[in-house]
Amino acid sequence: MARLKTPRQMERHLKGISNHYRIEILLLIAKNKEITLDEIISKTKGNAKTIGDHTRRLYNAGLIIKEREGNFMLHTLSPYGKKFVSFLKSFQNQS
Repeated sequence: MARLKTPRQMERHLKGISNHYRIEILLLIAKNKEITLDEIISKTKGNAKTIGDHTRRLYNAGLIIKEREGNFMLHTLSPYGKKFVSFLKSFQNQS
């Protein structure tokens, strides 16, 4: 039987997406499967420090995975990140 998440655990994930940049980054990663920080910065047209901080927060919230490949850090969605993207897309399509 699967254990239910505690309210604190759910809060961590929800705080992870509580910013329009973080939502944009999650949707961008979902579209690109693997993407570098430089590509995220370029596509969001955001400040490098700001976007770096947001990806760090998404990582700490357990919503993205960072893997080093050579000189680059690739960003992918975690299983929870995929669930949140699914929720965001369904929410986005509501009138």
